[in-house]
Amino acid sequence: MYYTMDCSAISLPRPSYGHSQPQAVFPDFKGLTRLNCRFHTFPVKRQFLQNSPSKFSQKIVADANRKQWDIGRFFQTLYFFNGPPSPAKLFQSLIGQLSSSSSRQSPTEKENMDTVLVAGATGGVGKRVVDVLRKKGIPVRALVRNADKARSLLGPDVDLVIGDITKEDSLIPEYFQGVKKVINAVSVIVGPKEGDTPDRAKYNQGIKFFEPEIKGDSPELVEYVGMKNLINAVREKVGLRDGKILFGFQGNVPIGPTWGALDDVVMGGVSESSIQISITGGEDGRATGCFKGFVSTANNGGFSSIRTKNFSPLEDLSAYDGLELRLKGDGHRYKLIIRTSTEWDAVGYTTSFDTIKEQWQTVHLPFTSFRPVFRARTVTDAAPFDTSRVASLQLMYSKFEYDGKLNPSFEPGSFELPVSSIKAYLKEPITPRFVHVGSAGVTRPERPGLDLSKQPPAVRLNKELGYILTFKLKGEDLLRDSGIPYTIIRPCALTEEPAGADLIFEQGDNITGKISREEVARICVAALESSYACDTTFEVKSVVPFSEPFKIDPNNPPAEKDYDIFFLSLKKGITGKEALEKSPVAV
Repeated sequence: MYYTMDCSAISLPRPSYGHSQPQAVFPDFKGLTRLNCRFHTFPVKRQFLQNSPSKFSQKIVADANRKQWDIGRFFQTLYFFNGPPSPAKLFQSLIGQLSSSSSRQSPTEKENMDTVLVAGATGGVGKRVVDVLRKKGIPVRALVRNADKARSLLGPDVDLVIGDITKEDSLIPEYFQGVKKVINAVSVIVGPKEGDTPDRAKYNQGIKFFEPEIKGDSPELVEYVGMKNLINAVREKVGLRDGKILFGFQGNVPIGPTWGALDDVVMGGVSESSIQISITGGEDGRATGCFKGFVSTANNGGFSSIRTKNFSPLEDLSAYDGLELRLKGDGHRYKLIIRTSTEWDAVGYTTSFDTIKEQWQTVHLPFTSFRPVFRARTVTDAAPFDTSRVASLQLMYSKFEYDGKLNPSFEPGSFELPVSSIKAYLKEPITPRFVHVGSAGVTRPERPGLDLSKQPPAVRLNKELGYILTFKLKGEDLLRDSGIPYTIIRPCALTEEPAGADLIFEQGDNITGKISREEVARICVAALESSYACDTTFEVKSVVPFSEPFKIDPNNPPAEKDYDIFFLSLKKGITGKEALEKSPVAV
């Protein structure tokens, strides 16, 4: 099939070359009034790499002082990124590319991206967590099962979403837009067998013992299945400790989007590049991708690049702080461009980075370092960089920097940049993204040699209570293995007493005692901001014995604690499960 397009009716100015965003503009064609382009209509197999040049390339010579321009590669590039061509689509593209103003994204307001989700927000600890967050001015969203109950407890203006962590299909993705951190205060409901008052007064007092039983959903459903559902719902929103891979390798198999060459051929130049896979050419003989090619300043060109096809769906990187590249430098300066629009020629958020010749290095590019750029010019009125809508990535070696400045390390000729991975990263020090309120005693039911008569009721009655502690521990393990930065708080018996008593933090799951729900809520919120609390599991109680009530003077309340003093003493990796194969530690 052939398409014939009359170019004589279109006034094509001399193209302006060297821009970081390519213009799909033809060079001057002296005496050329008709352009015949052959488009292959056979299906094209999706490949990880785009090969160039095209088999059906044609060379066009504009004049004696210009190098040959490969029109076939030009159309192959358009085809690769924009799909099968048509006369109407091509005409619209040409007209659109001639108008820079039509290609800009309209400025929009970025959503608040720092919301804390509180699951179990109507419970004894959860409602206090919501209160502490709101008093600190931290945006909070409450995940609850009963809207009327939630509004009566939390107020009419609270941001509510209605869902049940035991029902996966009730956790709608839209609920978690903008959520960056989670506090999970959901717990299986336990109450006295003989019944309780409507406000659960017997249970809430937390000191006098009542024969307990499970009320409602089972421990397995709440503590294990519910935890799994909640983790799956928020994982992509809160971020992973080891980052999110956008390009890399699983063994020798590349993972990530399809890349293609996008060189200055789209604006009349003759530079040429590709991305190639080397199975053993990477660091320590591992697989790597390699951005390589030849860049020329002929025809006023001067850039080579590779770009991904648009992500589908768009990547949400709003939980992360930037992009990390693992690469082997060649001494040149490169650009990384991120687009938040799926349009072919749109504003690209761009940053530059230098490389060290013949050295493998890790390059961190904070999102704060990216500037809005359109055709090598900074766009002062561009929309804020919305990292929740990443459409594509582009690596570029260019003669030009921004706003007329030149790349100080640019050299025309061959270049080669092995890149083994690109991922989104969390900056150090990493703070918890998921705080979970568990329970002391979860490792004790199966601990050999333990005197159960000296243990709390839940330990002694674990089996009768549907293996409540067993499933709480399994839920903890899901969080520890999720890759999400976490804190697991195991309070001892919870009471309605005020916060303010002196505290004891321990690890290893050995202590018994009591602690105020208000105090636990404060610890949860403090843990969110503390790198010392990250990836730790600990138990906490007050120094006040069960037999002594704790009261404060309302006119002279104790100062709020600096919980980092306690977090500093914590160690990663201690859960109490270590004791399951050892002799019990004295309580």
